[in-house]
Amino acid sequence: MSEVVITVRGESNARVRAEEAAVRVTVVTDGPARGPVVERAQERASSVQDGLVAHLRSGEVSEWSSARVSVWSDRPWNNEGAQLPLVHHAAVELSATFIDAGALSWWLGDVAESDDVQVTAVEWRLSSETRARVERDVAADAVHVAVERATAYADALGLASVTAVEIADAGLLATRPENAPMFAARAMAADVGPSFSLQPPEIVVSSTVEGRFRAE
Repeated sequence: MSEVVITVRGESNARVRAEEAAVRVTVVTDGPARGPVVERAQERASSVQDGLVAHLRSGEVSEWSSARVSVWSDRPWNNEGAQLPLVHHAAVELSATFIDAGALSWWLGDVAESDDVQVTAVEWRLSSETRARVERDVAADAVHVAVERATAYADALGLASVTAVEIADAGLLATRPENAPMFAARAMAADVGPSFSLQPPEIVVSSTVEGRFRAE
């Protein structure tokens, strides 16, 4: 047995505590008169914005924005099939990135006291710097795993020399690369209580590579 080609897969993952929370809230008001409805939405949104500005100045929020304003009207129907008078609606969507879980918990508890405010999403994530570093480390570890597997196969065959021929993201050595991305990340479930005491979850960053080696 002079030469054997060995193809293996290497996997690695790391768990890192989330550093940021991207939160979205929507201020929604409605009523029979368009003017008062829009005015109430603007006032409530302004109050939410003031809170975000305060957290921004204290360093607990890295950025915030007011992304979208919507105003519309509809004419609902009652249970008897009769159309009712116009109802006017106004909505203001705001988003912010919190870097302090305690401040986020306090802020959510504060804004949720208003019936006009809906918390639509809280997405935990890593900072871009941390994510790049963790992805690099996990990818390197996955390659090491692939090399160790190839070496173990070669040893079992009584071959002493192992040389890398190809290293690729998972799936690129196969026929359907779209089914196996190199990196995957997911957040473990956060602990959310009735008082909005939020605990940042762990973000799991995973890497899978495939390698082809020549053993002699």
